[in-house]
Amino acid sequence: MATNRFPGTCKTCGQQVPAEAGELRKEQGSWVVYHAACLPPAGPGWHTGLLGSYDCETTGRDPLEARLVSASFVTSDGARHDFLVDPGIEIPPETTAVHGITTEYAREHGSAPAEALDQIAELLAAHLAAGRPLVVFNAPYDLTLLEVELERHALRSLADRVGRIAPVIDPLVIDKAVDRFRKGKRNLESQCAHYGVQIEGAHDAAVDAVAALEVAKALAERYPEIGQSSLADLHQRQEEWKEASERDFAAYRQRRGEEYVAEPGWPVRLRTPVPRQVEREAAPAVEPLPEAPGALF
Repeated sequence: MATNRFPGTCKTCGQQVPAEAGELRKEQGSWVVYHAACLPPAGPGWHTGLLGSYDCETTGRDPLEARLVSASFVTSDGARHDFLVDPGIEIPPETTAVHGITTEYAREHGSAPAEALDQIAELLAAHLAAGRPLVVFNAPYDLTLLEVELERHALRSLADRVGRIAPVIDPLVIDKAVDRFRKGKRNLESQCAHYGVQIEGAHDAAVDAVAALEVAKALAERYPEIGQSSLADLHQRQEEWKEASERDFAAYRQRRGEEYVAEPGWPVRLRTPVPRQVEREAAPAVEPLPEAPGALF
């Protein structure tokens, strides 16, 4: 929930709520304030059921080229699956500076990529096949990288295993849609601060997965139209919001005289398949991701 920055009248009891002393909610398109004791009970919604959350740390910013270094899949009932991977290439110092994993450490303690990737895909596929929402902050990065890595190691894609990668909850996409004109960063740490979610040790896959899950729940509670939405409808709306956001950003860059190709696809980036017999290093160059407002590593 959000704290009210200004005084207002409690919707439940009609009494004055001092600034910073109540809770703010958006209901039917309007902001209302409550005393903490007057908050209506949360209605049923997808956020009150079992949620899963996935996050990964990698060797770089481009999901079409980066390799998996660590990953975590957690669920709202406390289950946790962690993976450390030897990516098979050097981990650049600039990415080690973000997530703290060195090439030497990954080689000594990490598992083979194919083994970890297959386990990750099976976990996510089982969760999605049960109709349960999967939270992924900045999904086109993490899920695109997963699909590319599975292809790189001649493993079945997540899409092949589950039919359709849905329902996905992407707090980055939802936040930008429901609070479009809020200034400031939109990365995971910034969203945690905005939505009152504690996060310590960001850029650890498990920490970030848990934080993203809590931000998703906070979004659903603050915006009932999100929390009460059906998963099928919310998934489709996120596809539309992401497409509109990319169009707007591309137009903004063009007005500044800068080239930018909109990133197509959500929750997985659309791309031209690369034949298995062709080495990925020989694939045509792809426009790299812009500086995205999320934890990419």
